[in-house]
Amino acid sequence: MKLENINTVNSNVRVLVAPLDWGLGHATRCIPIIYELLMLNFDVLIAAEGKTKKLLQNEFPNLVFLPLRGYEVRYSKNKWLLFSSLFTQLPKLFRRIYYEHQWLKKIIKENNIGMVISDNRLGMYNSTIPCIYITHQLKIKTGSRLTDRLAQKIHFFFINKYSACWVPDNKAENNLAGDLSHPEFLPKTPVKYLGPLSRFEKNTVEKKYDYLVLISGPEPQRTIFEELMLEELKNVSGKIMLVRGLPGDDKSLILNNDKIEIHNHLDAAALNRAVLQSGIVICRSGYTSIMDLIKLDHKAILIPTPGQTEQEYLAAYLMQQKIFFSVPQNNFSLSAALNAITDFPFTTIDVKQDNYKEVIKELIQQFFSKAII
Repeated sequence: MKLENINTVNSNVRVLVAPLDWGLGHATRCIPIIYELLMLNFDVLIAAEGKTKKLLQNEFPNLVFLPLRGYEVRYSKNKWLLFSSLFTQLPKLFRRIYYEHQWLKKIIKENNIGMVISDNRLGMYNSTIPCIYITHQLKIKTGSRLTDRLAQKIHFFFINKYSACWVPDNKAENNLAGDLSHPEFLPKTPVKYLGPLSRFEKNTVEKKYDYLVLISGPEPQRTIFEELMLEELKNVSGKIMLVRGLPGDDKSLILNNDKIEIHNHLDAAALNRAVLQSGIVICRSGYTSIMDLIKLDHKAILIPTPGQTEQEYLAAYLMQQKIFFSVPQNNFSLSAALNAITDFPFTTIDVKQDNYKEVIKELIQQFFSKAII
């Protein structure tokens, strides 16, 4: 199919993009996909509320946003109570999944939706149109083999409702998520490996900051991480930027410290530039942050959210691969971490970028080619 024909077909197709609201990573990794859909002349609508909506509105102020409540999962302050806390929230989670599935039926009719792309929202499938599910966790690590298998069965049950599953990782060599994206067996629905997804672009800029600290994640751990870093930064010299991960929040954090520049939020272009202008990035080991850092070939210290087994696994896996340095939050010392990385190799890996563009075009050929005959 020629590109001009693709654009002709797409101008009649409305795509609904629906990212999960656990932190902002699901929304940010949808940004390059949305840009590509717009480049191919799709009419894009976004389903989101709260911080997710605010972040994406900063990037796409002219797009239509449909209000859809998130799962609103809260994390425990105590690492050892996290699993039980999440378990008690399961009834609410399944109610939200059922609600969004029913909501989608109505929205498809009211807005003439022709395709859905869901980033980890389990109920955004419908048999009448192509529905794509994005996840890097084909294997969910809970800390127990029994619950690992149960979680994977439940996850695959929902994935198999979708037309296809897109995995933002490399299929084989130089993969970033290890076992998470490469389980022993795959779901029945077709799986496509997109390669890493990042909204960032690498270019040459002058260094401005010694350290860039990125605060992120769901509450209350976001605030705990922020308070920890503000305390640790008192013991470090050099120019520092701290981004609080609070899109849409107008309340400023004022410090009597000229060396620290604080922002509640930066849009993609500004954050891209800030990473390139910094020497070391200090952040959570969220998968979207990892993909962004890989795209820019940048050094980082990763501090996984306590009790979040996915982040703990990713931090350990990438530390073992000598790609990023990782330290647990418990008894964290920034000065000690900075001393430790002086001998760390920070291995560069070669990953194929922009593979997702080809996958999107293949999707168009598969589901919409009949429209131009």
